[in-house]
Amino acid sequence: MAFDIDKFAATSERITWDDLDLDHFKKNPLSADSLRTLRYMADVEYHTVCYTRDLLTTPSHKEDDVSTFMTMWNREEFWHGEALAAILEVHGVKVDYDQLRANRLKLGWRDRLDPVKQGLLGKFVGSDFVAVHMSWGAANEYSAVAAYKRMAELEQDPVLAELLKRIAKQEARHVAFYVSQARERLLKSKKAQKLTRFLLSKVWAPVGSSIMELDDVRFVFGQLMSGVDGRKAAAKLDQNISNLPGMSGLTIFQKALDGLGVRADGQGSGPVGGSVATA
Repeated sequence: MAFDIDKFAATSERITWDDLDLDHFKKNPLSADSLRTLRYMADVEYHTVCYTRDLLTTPSHKEDDVSTFMTMWNREEFWHGEALAAILEVHGVKVDYDQLRANRLKLGWRDRLDPVKQGLLGKFVGSDFVAVHMSWGAANEYSAVAAYKRMAELEQDPVLAELLKRIAKQEARHVAFYVSQARERLLKSKKAQKLTRFLLSKVWAPVGSSIMELDDVRFVFGQLMSGVDGRKAAAKLDQNISNLPGMSGLTIFQKALDGLGVRADGQGSGPVGGSVATA
């Protein structure tokens, strides 16, 4: 079934958490490990505006459906960050834009170069870039849904679980758009399939890898995806990507975890996999 972008835009809304009892966390605080992971998630959600900035230099912004989606996507992701920040604030962890801006400034030339790289790739590849963007976005959003669900399972807190369930529900709609678009575009072009497969297998890395410290990336994915259950979740994500036209057999999630040193028997340690592109 085709994705109805008009319906998506009409029903896009700010995620709500005003009805949740955040004071619950004063008596039932989350673990330090979970707070560290939630902080990572909040920073990534807030950083969506930079991903959007980079993609405005590519052929994607010329596509009406994609432009509409990106506008709503950016808005919804911002409110995801706000919701996570509200929980962190109850625990005495304040997330503010000055600090986020400082983190981006620390990236230096890497942050300034990203939109240039995206723009050049888009001009070189042409319309097939959109298939790459949609497939890359599918991988990222699939992993976001899995991460929020895993976080809820691990912490076993009813208030946190409800909020993460709401976020995951919106992220699932993002998945539906990306997958619908990726499938349609990949089916039309063998060139797009080959390019997408190459970039996913050689360049893709977990969301946040380009903006967060390596220790944080390794910690978060170690917490969420280590152990037998975590690896099963990663294998399921790989299967989702393998179902896209021309992507059969790709194991980008398991490969990334191996690169981070995340093992089925625990968090572990090791070098991070390839750099991440913004999409």
